[in-house]
Amino acid sequence: MPFISTKTNVKLTDEKYDSIKKKLGKAIELIPGKSENWIMLSFEDGSKMYFKGKDDRPLAFVEVKLFGKASRDAYNNLTIEITNILNDELNIPPDCIYVKYEEVSNWGWNGSNF
Repeated sequence: MPFISTKTNVKLTDEKYDSIKKKLGKAIELIPGKSENWIMLSFEDGSKMYFKGKDDRPLAFVEVKLFGKASRDAYNNLTIEITNILNDELNIPPDCIYVKYEEVSNWGWNGSNF
């Protein structure tokens, strides 16, 4: 049950949404037991964002929420991949991307909880 939310000040085209969606769907497999079959994604593009007091560079803030836990190495590998995807697709420099992880022990779906 991974959920990845991406907020950026870059405006995305439909083609970029689709490409990033596919790549994140593959990247989530870096977390053992997770797959595109259960991933939910959201995108908020064109946001007004500041980093270091300025708004003159492309930026991204990515939140990854997981049901359960993962290792530090798995999170590190996913951070590398998310950073590469956003750099390749949107030209956001790695030093302008934050990735936040949240492990969730209670997760509801289809009218009940896991």
